[in-house]
Amino acid sequence: MSSLAARRTWLLAFERGVAARTDALAEAVRTDIGKQPWETLTQELMPLVASLRWHARDGIRLLEPRRVRGRSWWQLGQRHRSVHLPVGRVLIIATWNYPVQLLGVQLVQAVLAGNRVVVKPSERSPRSQRMLVDLARAALAEAGMPADTVVSAEATREAGRELLERERFDHVIFTGSTEVGREIAASCARTLTPCTLELSGRDSAIVLGDADPVLAARAIWHAATMNAGQTCMAPRRALVDRRVHAAFVAALRPLAAAARPVRLADAAMADRCVALAQDAVAHGARPLNGVLEPATAGAMRPMAIDGCPRDCDLVRGTHFGPVLAVVPVDGLDDALAMHRAVGQHLATSVYTRSPDTVLGDPALLAALGSSNVTINDSILPTAHPATAITGSGPSGWGASRGAAGLLALTREVTVSSTSALLRTPLDEPEPRVQAWLRRLALGRAARRSAADAADHRTNTLAAGHAAAKEH
Repeated sequence: MSSLAARRTWLLAFERGVAARTDALAEAVRTDIGKQPWETLTQELMPLVASLRWHARDGIRLLEPRRVRGRSWWQLGQRHRSVHLPVGRVLIIATWNYPVQLLGVQLVQAVLAGNRVVVKPSERSPRSQRMLVDLARAALAEAGMPADTVVSAEATREAGRELLERERFDHVIFTGSTEVGREIAASCARTLTPCTLELSGRDSAIVLGDADPVLAARAIWHAATMNAGQTCMAPRRALVDRRVHAAFVAALRPLAAAARPVRLADAAMADRCVALAQDAVAHGARPLNGVLEPATAGAMRPMAIDGCPRDCDLVRGTHFGPVLAVVPVDGLDDALAMHRAVGQHLATSVYTRSPDTVLGDPALLAALGSSNVTINDSILPTAHPATAITGSGPSGWGASRGAAGLLALTREVTVSSTSALLRTPLDEPEPRVQAWLRRLALGRAARRSAADAADHRTNTLAAGHAAAKEH
């Protein structure tokens, strides 16, 4: 295991390597999945560099040994320290939709925690992820760390399954669909291997009656269409209070009408997105783009569909592309009922002019069911490097990113040392000393319990005397 100082040196060298190769990384991403350089810069490279800097500053402190305070008085002579050790060997099965940012953060956390890492690049983004792994490996040499700290497997769909069947890992990280996540969870369960599953959400943007409808329309449309709609934390539906529905639609219509075609990584998904939109329109919904255009070789025009029937597949969000279902609702309770019916939550946004009503309502936050709740924005605030993503249910399990994600890749060991001179006596003391120790250790609670017992005895005796007099 390399020292924490060496890992920090690696982190800084990795940051310099990423910064020096931004153009090459952007071109590799464009070749892999068609993302334009500006999108790669803002959606991938800037968040990754921010995460690298956070880990160099705050992540290192999280991993340093620390004194555990709060010992009891009867533990005199004892000292307790918490030490974070690596879990061992980590497998990262990378995803393609954010090939640099997501893999980069996971790689940083696994290596900084002291682990050896095997990366299985996505078959859809092999160039960009190979380049990122090469930059991480080059930084190892600069930090004087072993070359096998980071290795790469084949970028094929079969490679991940073969690795899980053939090799032994101490932790597995997977980002992707719920269907594949279930298979990986089952595979890990056979060997009792802990895993982090960052799976997709099918989330909502909830626009309350006091919201700014123009701001909400712009922010939600941006979130629903960024990265060609291929974002697991993007809203699939906008649940809009009827009091602002007309204004929201009026602000959203020109945005949808001006949208240009985008290319999805999966041509079949582009066809599915269009088919779901057509089905909603066939059942009474209205396309804000005008005429619905078919997908062509994976390219489609982003769509906003207003007045969707509540039970249609588009509202259920079974798509992964730039189509937004708009549903008018009768207040917050109605919106929550629709939102909860979907049952797959990762990042939920709420739009209101009174954000404190959301922040100060734990019951509402619990009802939203997401680990990330954004107010008056969607997606962008979740890129904060210190915040974690924690799925639940069909959205996955385990934490990634932030302090929780970093510590999840460590094994906390508590080390206690006891003085040879000042120690807790091991022999049973005489009854008088036991009574004194009981009073001292349990304090007020013990005295109150004794007083309650005495009152109970007194009341019992009084009731007995009263009964005797009646007879």
